[in-house]
Amino acid sequence: MKIKSKLLVIAGSDSSGGAGIQADIKTMTSLGSYAMTAITALTTQNTTGVLSIIKIPCKEISRQIEYTSKDIKPDAIKIGMLYSADVIDAVLKSLRKIKAKKIILDPVMVTTSGVKLINQKAINKIRNDLVSKVELITPNIPEAEILAKIKIISPTDMIYAAKKLLDMGAKNVLLKGGHLKDKTIKDIFVNNKEIKIFKNKKIKTKNLHGTGCSLSSAIATYFSCGKTLKKSCELAINYVNHSIKTGPNYGKGNRPINHLTSFKLDKKYL
Repeated sequence: MKIKSKLLVIAGSDSSGGAGIQADIKTMTSLGSYAMTAITALTTQNTTGVLSIIKIPCKEISRQIEYTSKDIKPDAIKIGMLYSADVIDAVLKSLRKIKAKKIILDPVMVTTSGVKLINQKAINKIRNDLVSKVELITPNIPEAEILAKIKIISPTDMIYAAKKLLDMGAKNVLLKGGHLKDKTIKDIFVNNKEIKIFKNKKIKTKNLHGTGCSLSSAIATYFSCGKTLKKSCELAINYVNHSIKTGPNYGKGNRPINHLTSFKLDKKYL
């Protein structure tokens, strides 16, 4: 397989390999792109939960971004876990220095097992300073509720929340609907010109660890290869759904998905 693009991931590490930087690398590699990383935090975790988190100093995060990009310029950037306002400031400063384009933001705030990964000051910084600097933000419902300050119980609420994010300066929003109690998952893509609802049957499984990380990385990969944002979202959702269906059933908790499923989808989706 020929490498199609180069991507930089700014996110935390997951020692279990199912989410975070590890999921990002697996996703981007399996979809045919070259992944580089700037690690913001080290987490000790497995499928049952997070044991500990070690924060990387802001200076080292900036060095990773700038020194890596100086040598190999990324075609797109995916941002995941940013644990503090100081880290967000450092990342924004570095992104300006490297003149980054095509930035996808996955506003990681809480783990699937319920562990909070970010404080209120950082949430405010994402809301006020970061959202307007990226091409797409991909919150799930709990994250959208925090950012938009509303309760979401329906697809109509999802659209309203997405529009509130647009009012905050977001250019495009993909609000993920997996947390709604419905047999059909509705992921909603919204900008100031259109609303697109992607509908898929909800899959009953424990193979869901890292789905958000993998989805945003898949979007960044397709986007870096020249697809439109809306098409990138559609293809990425298909990729993650197939990865969930073929999950390896590893672990006793929230199990990882199968990132290698993309090789079976190569001719159809790339």
